[in-house]
Amino acid sequence: MKKANNSQAALLGLQHLLAMYSGAVAVPLLIGTALGFNTEQMTYLVSIDIFMCGLATLLQLMRNRYFGIGLPVVLGCAIQAVEPLKMIGSQFTIQTMYGAIIVAGIFVCLVSGQFSKVKRLFPPVVTGTLITVIGLTLIPIAVQNIGGGNASAKDFGSLTNITLGFVTVILILAIQVFAKGFLSSIAVLLGLVSGSLVAAALGLVSLAPLHEAPWFHVPQPFYFGVPHFEWSSSVTMIIIALVSMVESTGVYFALGDILNKKITEKDLKLGYRAEGMAVILGGIFNTFPYTTFSQNVGLLELSGIKTKRPIYWSAGLLMLLGLLPKAGALATMIPTPVLGGAMLVMFAMISVQGIRILASVDFTNQRNILVVAVSIGLGLGVSIYPNIFQNLPRTVQLFLGNGIVVASLSSVLLNLVFKGREGLAKKDIKQQVRVLEEVDE
Repeated sequence: MKKANNSQAALLGLQHLLAMYSGAVAVPLLIGTALGFNTEQMTYLVSIDIFMCGLATLLQLMRNRYFGIGLPVVLGCAIQAVEPLKMIGSQFTIQTMYGAIIVAGIFVCLVSGQFSKVKRLFPPVVTGTLITVIGLTLIPIAVQNIGGGNASAKDFGSLTNITLGFVTVILILAIQVFAKGFLSSIAVLLGLVSGSLVAAALGLVSLAPLHEAPWFHVPQPFYFGVPHFEWSSSVTMIIIALVSMVESTGVYFALGDILNKKITEKDLKLGYRAEGMAVILGGIFNTFPYTTFSQNVGLLELSGIKTKRPIYWSAGLLMLLGLLPKAGALATMIPTPVLGGAMLVMFAMISVQGIRILASVDFTNQRNILVVAVSIGLGLGVSIYPNIFQNLPRTVQLFLGNGIVVASLSSVLLNLVFKGREGLAKKDIKQQVRVLEEVDE
């Protein structure tokens, strides 16, 4: 295992930051835009989110008897939380949204020990279905942003918007294909920057957010008000937290393989608990749920340096950037069509990741076909027509009106019904771990 001096570690830490930055700022940009946040609120949201990514990463690095897996992992916003949070924020209040995040974080901390034992409920047929649905339900958001964001606006789908969006897609693809090494790993970030420069040349980028943002600020608990707790919102976010825990499990095992370290039940428990604490802090400081970022695992292989020192630098740099609102303001200046182009690539890749996991499933078994088909069908159907439940109570509408939640429940329950507990034996656990390791690599 290679070692790095301080200057090399700092550079490698910056590399990890750049690799996850576009994914980290995507969630606050999407949710803030959907809920109508003003420029000041958006700048706070992005800046503190960046700060919390660093703090959440630090919680995982600082292993002790209570929390922290102690592996070189980077944490960022859980992309699967976007649609549920938008729904909660629009149907209830922003305070309800953050109350649900806090409850989900507490839940993760409480079940961290037990979940390390019941992960057999999530074999590849379930995890592959969930990840596929997550990507597919998010793609319409990307397309809407390419059109301009507001489907009822007069300029929605204008030639300028569409051109910017697809120029961004082409730039990301070109960088991914022709660039080498590190540059290829940050293709999405470079595409966002390049697309924004094209938009700026057309006079479509305003510098007002940068001028208006202060130079320095500190995180404020309950910036958007005292949290409100509502049962259906909380249950929805708990399910999203469970999905995140399944994804994190795959990353932990992938890292264990890279580092030649056996991941024990205790390791999983400490890792889950650190994520739960990060989610609670996200609710308190009005940001979002946090989970392990799988794209940073590849950078460990790329650099050959697999110690925690560069990740400590990355966490510190993220926290420093989060205290500088002008850095956060830069992200809010990205034109909506440019953001949509980048999101199209990212969300489609999430779906492909799910399909790769499903490729290992035995589809000669009719029951597996039914689990995947019905769950994806329900998940996409509900995402497109959530008003199918409009005659049910409001809280039930929130719970059943989210495609990711419905697909989660459907895939787990159908798999249990069809296979029974005996079918979820050690063979399925080993298969899940092996497949998720291959995908993350």
